[in-house]
Amino acid sequence: MTVSSDVRGTNRDGTAGPSDAFKAAEALDRNAAPAAPIPADGRPVEFWPTAAIRAALESDDLGVWQRIVAAMKRDPYGRTARQVEEVLETARPYGVSRAMSEVLVRTREHLEANECAEVAKHVHLLLERSGLGEQEFASRIGVPADDFAAYLRGATSPSASLMIRMRRLSDRFAKMRAQRAAQGD
Repeated sequence: MTVSSDVRGTNRDGTAGPSDAFKAAEALDRNAAPAAPIPADGRPVEFWPTAAIRAALESDDLGVWQRIVAAMKRDPYGRTARQVEEVLETARPYGVSRAMSEVLVRTREHLEANECAEVAKHVHLLLERSGLGEQEFASRIGVPADDFAAYLRGATSPSASLMIRMRRLSDRFAKMRAQRAAQGD
């Protein structure tokens, strides 16, 4: 059935009908793909498709949000965190989006701080194993003593190549100490 231009803006009873903009929006809603349902099969959040993550974030289900947050905390750069990041970049802001953004930022900062602390422990082990003092060790790896002290505190992390240099220095001096100890026996 075709609708003539004189009938488009009216209802069957002749009264004014909905605006064209309203009708267009309504048609878009009818034609839009339905949101992916939130998986109810008990699968871990890490295995959900991005559409399900989007649907979960747009829902009012606190339990589902908590599962997503737990997955992001387990792996701040993992699949779920990346999916949440994608959804937050492309979706209109809604209530939970700000909280999820904050969770991403904080968990990533926490991970980085833990990694810096772990590197600092490793640098301490290399230093102790070498038997050298801090200044001597720093000099032999070619960095200022202040930079080396920052590595020991975990304030900054050395580059991968510098870590290799530290390990080699520590190995060399540990070997020399072991040889001296063997000769002394």
